[in-house]
Amino acid sequence: VLKGQCIAEAVGPVSVPLHAPTSGTIIAIEQRTIPHASGLEDNCIVIKTNGNDEWRARNPINDFTQLDKSTLINIIRNAGISGMGGAGFPTSVKLNTHDDVSIDTLILNATECEPYITADHSLMREYANDIATGIAILAMIIRPTKILFGIEDNKLDVVEGITAALAQHDFSALTGLSTQAEVITFPTKYPSGGEKQLIQILTGKEVPSGGLPAELGIVCQNIGTAVAIKNAVCLDEPLISRITTVTGDAVKQACNYHVLLGTPVEFLLAQSNYQ
Repeated sequence: VLKGQCIAEAVGPVSVPLHAPTSGTIIAIEQRTIPHASGLEDNCIVIKTNGNDEWRARNPINDFTQLDKSTLINIIRNAGISGMGGAGFPTSVKLNTHDDVSIDTLILNATECEPYITADHSLMREYANDIATGIAILAMIIRPTKILFGIEDNKLDVVEGITAALAQHDFSALTGLSTQAEVITFPTKYPSGGEKQLIQILTGKEVPSGGLPAELGIVCQNIGTAVAIKNAVCLDEPLISRITTVTGDAVKQACNYHVLLGTPVEFLLAQSNYQ
């Protein structure tokens, strides 16, 4: 298999295809312990890497503004993108709203979902322009009048960079509406990273029990998802990596790593001098 090649197709609407994170040979499809608190096993595709990291053929798109909503959603679906905030819900399903559902607010969640991790903070420092481009693509699909970018107040060092990156895009031209983007900071308090909690913090609206944000005219996306969307649409790269925090008293070097999906946890611990 080549890097980025589809190795498992999605079955059912609430699922996503999987892609090879690097080049090599599939040597097994078998039950293995998965990185989950349950310690249970599940079907895993095992790739013996060849060290070449050789990509499949890619077809980058220079101007995403020439694509329509249906095409953009299909690219996102085929790239295997699911929510990067932790829920893992297929992004294409979340974005494919019915025409009779009016979405006026797009919320970008830049809140760390758990204490001690700093993956989103690192993402905002290093990939502000990629985040903003992903938001521009989301704006084309959703056509909101308000874009709210929520940042905790212990990450004020990235506000200027994110604001500048957003200013490079004319969101009103992309949506055909009078769309404004606003960066909002708020107190750092767990569990503000939860979707419903963040919506209440930024808008004052409360998602009813058993309800969905779309019922309030809101779609919420994680900033990691925005970067994955930019990579899929502009670079023809599926979701095969993410920023991952390794921290805690058991490691000598706490760090954020850009990690290929499927990388063994023991390998990451070794890079951080696990004790």
